[in-house]
Amino acid sequence: MDVKGRIAVPSKFRIKLNSEAVITRGLDKSLFIYPKSEWEILAAKLANLPLSKANSRAFARLMLAGAYDLEIDRQGRIIIPEYLRKFAALSKKVVAAGLYNRIEIWDEAAWLAYKASTERDSGSIAEALGELGV
Repeated sequence: MDVKGRIAVPSKFRIKLNSEAVITRGLDKSLFIYPKSEWEILAAKLANLPLSKANSRAFARLMLAGAYDLEIDRQGRIIIPEYLRKFAALSKKVVAAGLYNRIEIWDEAAWLAYKASTERDSGSIAEALGELGV
């Protein structure tokens, strides 16, 4: 990431984004980038969560209030707003992790720590997912 908060989006991800994307606060101190079409599906689901439930309100606020429409420049870069860079504690080195319908942006040190922890606990994670039918 440069001093202006710009990162280059890998070309394989740019194709999916089609120059229209939304970035927002994610989970585990990461940021989520969604193609605009995927974001609209998620935003509609979040808007329909019950207002009477504190956890629903909190999660909707986390995701929706932090959302920002991205523009991808001609060099394939995006600017991550400062408030999102602070939320994810991004430093100069960041990781773009591609998931099924989104890209996660992590500070490199945070990503490496998270990945090591997840790999260490993979057996118990797999067991818990097995109980959910995965």
